[in-house]
Amino acid sequence: MSALWKAALLRPPFATLTYAAPASLPGEVWRVGLRALAPLGKSLAAVVLVGQEQVPPEGCELRELLWPLEREPLLGQPAVDLAASLAERQLISVGQVLASVIPAGLRSAVMRFSVTGFDFPSVLSARDLAAMESGALQRLAMLWAQGRMRPIERSARDEDYAILKIDPPWPIRPGAVRQSEILEYLHERGAVSKTLLLKSLPKGADAALRGLVKRGLVAIGLPPADQEDEAACAVDVSGPVWPEFTVEQTAALADMTAAMGQRNGQARLLYGITGSGKTMVYLRMAEECLSSGRSAILLAPEVALACSLHRQARERLPGWRVLLVHGYQSPAKRERAFREVAAVREPIVVVGTRSALFLPVRRPGLIVLDEEHDESYKQDERLNYQAKEVAWVLARQTGSLLVLGSATPDVKTFHAAQNGHVPAVRLMQRVGESRLPEVELVDLRAERSSPLAPLSVQALRETVQAGEQAIIMLNRRGYAPLMYCLDCGQTVKCPECSVGLTFHRSRGRLICHYCGHAEEFPMPCPSCGAANYLPLGEGTEQLEEVLAHVLPPETAILRMDRDSTRRQERLEEILREFSSGKAQVLVGTQMLSKGHHFPGVTLVVVADADLGLNMPDYRAAERTFQLLVQVSGRAGRGEKPGRVLVQTRDPGNEFWSHVLAHDYQAFYAQELELRRRYGYPPFSRLALVRASYPLNWEQGAQTLAKLTQALRDEAAARGVRALGPAPAPIAMLRGRKRFHCLLKAADWQSLRSVFAKAHELAPVGGELRLSLDLDPLSML
Repeated sequence: MSALWKAALLRPPFATLTYAAPASLPGEVWRVGLRALAPLGKSLAAVVLVGQEQVPPEGCELRELLWPLEREPLLGQPAVDLAASLAERQLISVGQVLASVIPAGLRSAVMRFSVTGFDFPSVLSARDLAAMESGALQRLAMLWAQGRMRPIERSARDEDYAILKIDPPWPIRPGAVRQSEILEYLHERGAVSKTLLLKSLPKGADAALRGLVKRGLVAIGLPPADQEDEAACAVDVSGPVWPEFTVEQTAALADMTAAMGQRNGQARLLYGITGSGKTMVYLRMAEECLSSGRSAILLAPEVALACSLHRQARERLPGWRVLLVHGYQSPAKRERAFREVAAVREPIVVVGTRSALFLPVRRPGLIVLDEEHDESYKQDERLNYQAKEVAWVLARQTGSLLVLGSATPDVKTFHAAQNGHVPAVRLMQRVGESRLPEVELVDLRAERSSPLAPLSVQALRETVQAGEQAIIMLNRRGYAPLMYCLDCGQTVKCPECSVGLTFHRSRGRLICHYCGHAEEFPMPCPSCGAANYLPLGEGTEQLEEVLAHVLPPETAILRMDRDSTRRQERLEEILREFSSGKAQVLVGTQMLSKGHHFPGVTLVVVADADLGLNMPDYRAAERTFQLLVQVSGRAGRGEKPGRVLVQTRDPGNEFWSHVLAHDYQAFYAQELELRRRYGYPPFSRLALVRASYPLNWEQGAQTLAKLTQALRDEAAARGVRALGPAPAPIAMLRGRKRFHCLLKAADWQSLRSVFAKAHELAPVGGELRLSLDLDPLSML
């Protein structure tokens, strides 16, 4: 009997089906991780072989695999095992996982082969193979074995991209509707293929686009991320220059190198204060790993940090192949990177954001997650996963060392370290002469009209006059978070979501930060028709405007938030300009806090430190502490001492004592006791079941009620505590009513079982949508 293979479909329904290996090809052709063509109904589908089956399914006639799509498997056993582990955790199919991580061009069944010999056509399509009789396929198998039949790689081509070149406000006529639509589309989504842009917009967009290109507002070409990568590859980097390591760094390196050498899948927490030289340790570890014949994976939470880490790796590791992979790159670029990683046999370094974990890296020996506490490592859309957990599974499967680095570790990670599950290596001194900055509280209770207190303004003026640099953080973008109608007392809300619209003055629009709905402003009030508004609250746009008035007129001010960095090249420009000293003041959101090294910064001001502390989330205090300590760490990294001013309207809160002292361990002890008392992680396992249905669906409430009862019954039977379902904090999003049910249990399997039971009762493809978020980071 022919060998039986389990094959995961890379398109809906993403099922894992059993096929027989064809008699025409020898058994050694078929291996785990190989992509192949397989019959599915009356068509062909691309599949990945995920394992062999010993016993054929009962009551069905097996079909045969048609043909391999490659000579060597694109994915190795570790990549397939990783996908299987994630599928089991998320209660989804392996095919769904693989389809989410394999580039689109590598999931296609539209394939051609070049052929030489036996009077076959020089090119055969997949459909040609499907129509052949067994004798012809056997002759083709001989050519395949001789290397005279080869797959023609159908690589994604480098499409022309439409690239926004100018930030708002844009110099176009008020009546230029199509041009305005194009500019807004590119501002929201970044560089997109010209084909997709014109397909997504109404008729007439082509002529409008040509007009924008002629005026220099839009360019056509490769996406900026691809251009930057090509430029980086052309740079002639010098040899390694290792600064003298501190005693702490040397000890940390020795400990982790020994652990990496054991090749048995260990983990370490590199707990180091800001400025303690964690990055240099990562790179030295990578060098040790490469020298031992194994590859290294270095991850950062944000694209800007990944790009910076990539440049440092290229400088410190000359002679080794160093690849950069992140989501701003074009599909063609990501597909080429996937193929390159799969094909290379020598040790390499892969630098990237969370998705780089799924590249088919051969023989990894080191996996680093810098800023391991950062929420960007959790993906909530499409494929739901936590990069830390995926990295730990990969480390165990491949015998790699996982290094989790942070100055403010995730409470669960530090708890694991305290209990011996993840040994901690500590760096408690800054490198060189720099010292941690002094932190002061600034009482905002008497301040009513300005986002900056007089003490903060005075400190900023003194810093600028001394020729030094300052950072001001306000974790809220836009000009004002709410627009209040003075006539009827209502705030302008999104018609699709239960949130207020944020005023963006530079764009002249009110925008929903959740669904993207936008209204031109000024506009009549939707409630009363008046146009008499008062902006409530402050955002980074307004703060930038205030700074321009309180600082000397010649002061160069930059703003870094999601709006000002929609264009990836603009983010790089901002960082370059500030690093070089061309600007003295940088204002922005939490993006400022993440790992950037600015030696010239001597002052950091946190404009509203209370933001986030009162969010309906058990992790609110942890998030706020991490953010404040991280942004404080941007000050005093050079020769001059740093100063941090934290503005608050609740100066008596005990929480601030830990921030002022940079005392993570005291904060951890207090936070851990609260979580122990209320049964939150790490003392329990959490899952958030999200349910939603359309606002106008008449059966919505009744269907949800039936589902609720079933969910509660199953939870009670398994000893799981169920809180809800209840309306979500954002009760409506994109026109759908939203409900949350928080599940608490002692183990993950109980949580998955409760969700599985509820999912059985949810109508497939119906109006009611259910999703499971294990260990949720967002409770909104």
